[in-house]
Amino acid sequence: MITDEQLLRYSRHILLDKLDIAGQEAILAAHALVIGAGGLAHPAITYLAASGVGHITVVDNDNIEISNLQRQFWFSDRDIGQAKARILCQQLQAYHPQTQLQPVVARADISLLQQLIHHADIILDCTDNFASRRLINQASFNARKPLVSASALVFAGQLAVYDFRDGHGPCYQCLFEGDMNDEGASCAKNGVFAPLLGIMGAAQASEALQIIAGIHPTGCWLHCFDAHRFQWQRLQLAANPDCPVCRQTALPTGICG
Repeated sequence: MITDEQLLRYSRHILLDKLDIAGQEAILAAHALVIGAGGLAHPAITYLAASGVGHITVVDNDNIEISNLQRQFWFSDRDIGQAKARILCQQLQAYHPQTQLQPVVARADISLLQQLIHHADIILDCTDNFASRRLINQASFNARKPLVSASALVFAGQLAVYDFRDGHGPCYQCLFEGDMNDEGASCAKNGVFAPLLGIMGAAQASEALQIIAGIHPTGCWLHCFDAHRFQWQRLQLAANPDCPVCRQTALPTGICG
């Protein structure tokens, strides 16, 4: 039952016809699992916590470096050398005491993912490498939990929602086939435009909140953003019948414009 204080705090959400009290109550009761505590996670978790998501678990095994400060805005010089997940949760907990923020300072291997995903309502992939994204995709599909995945490099961002609650694809592996590697495709080598992370991370939060509230449109789309030209492109995704993850229930293959 929503309290009087929550009615005031989240009144601008509740005023939205599509969201209303029922949608906000779903957000308050939700548990989000966020893998990664870097540039995508900062805006994503900020909006999840500000919107009242009841429980947020943040998984990351990295420590803060000075090069992170350009885009990971909850960190400061005094935090260098400390665990990203722990500092991020501490910072946001001070501003949003109504949300329970739990840091997990560990690498997200398949065993840990299976354990944590079991308790989550939605998963946000805020990682920066193909290997982690494939693992998160597999674990989310196995658990039939919706996955919001995003990436950002140089001036280019990508975002997709894979809703596995009905037990079928498409999935991340349908889009990125084979054993792709990250050689030459990292922010450390190529750079990344700081506001791009804010745009893509906020978009992840938007998609996640709408899924939690039960108002997300149907269909699977890949959203591509060019921050240099400020242009969006949307491509509809279909499952690959040969996908090693979701092929048992795959629909016709391809990417449709």
